[in-house]
Amino acid sequence: MSEIRSMLEDTVSKVLRDLCTKELISAAEKGEFPETLWETLEELGVNAVGIHEEKGGSGGDLGDFMDLLKIVGYYAAPVPLAEHILSNFALSECGLPVTNTISTFSFENEIDFDKTDSGWVLSGIAKFVPWARNAKTITIIGKTFENQYKIANVRLKECQVRNHENLAGDPFDEVILNHILLSENEVTAIDNSKVGEIFDLATLTRVMLMTGSMERTLELSVTYTKERTQFGRPIGKFQAVQQKLAILAGETTASMAVADFIITNIDAGISTEEASMAKIQLGDAAQEGARIAHQVHGAMGFTDEHPLHQSTRRLWAWRDEYGLESILAKKLGEKILSHPEDLWGFITRHTKATSDKR
Repeated sequence: MSEIRSMLEDTVSKVLRDLCTKELISAAEKGEFPETLWETLEELGVNAVGIHEEKGGSGGDLGDFMDLLKIVGYYAAPVPLAEHILSNFALSECGLPVTNTISTFSFENEIDFDKTDSGWVLSGIAKFVPWARNAKTITIIGKTFENQYKIANVRLKECQVRNHENLAGDPFDEVILNHILLSENEVTAIDNSKVGEIFDLATLTRVMLMTGSMERTLELSVTYTKERTQFGRPIGKFQAVQQKLAILAGETTASMAVADFIITNIDAGISTEEASMAKIQLGDAAQEGARIAHQVHGAMGFTDEHPLHQSTRRLWAWRDEYGLESILAKKLGEKILSHPEDLWGFITRHTKATSDKR
């Protein structure tokens, strides 16, 4: 780990530990955006990590960005940090200016880019947009009638936003674009490979957030089983509970290994297959991990007073985004079966490619 990344971890962990309280998260789920938390992250330059300074960012690499998201997931921070940085990264990669105000991002859209004499007209609906009601702009990737990809950053005050929430209680809105006119220099082309790269990066943001949440879920579960007594001793002393915790620890450890691989290799390049496998692992871990955590907590884990649900509900929410593991596994399996090489050849080829990039 670089010295800069270590300093970033320490600083962000301290800020989130101090500011990201259970009460703040509960208030955010009721619609109160944590302005102080966001402003603090802005002052630190954290909201522009992973974007080159000459492009308007704070510097650092994508590994720093991924490492940062793991901390955000651990503390269940109710801010659109992943979406904001992802939005600006996509813009900077395509030669468009980044924005200093809160920006969000969505692949789940049916937006048409129509070229006119006055510029570009964008129409359609973007669904499942995180934090749209709190953001100022949204980065849209859509297609022209000629089936060519375009990217643009749209001012949300010109759009209609319909409020919705995900399982975690975070904003997950619908954005309606009704003939939004943009100038020629506000829209640019983006090739298919870059679209795939950005989608993979979006998938990996959820992997990192979920990894942090898995760590927190394990920590809460272990602590509770040490404190909760039954029949005169902590429930963590019972073999059945220990077996459950061992499974949870195993899933968390496997998830952390995936996260470490991503942080180490993402700047050299991670393939779509590797991104899919990472999301599959975290999806499976979230299903098993959340179930076990609530089992060992008993009724207490379902109460509003206990913080466990703030982590497990986010695991369920992030699991749904950018591909369920069942869908990704089916696509990955079909690709393997259609490949002329055997499974071992497929695995070793991707392993060698990653090693060569390093």
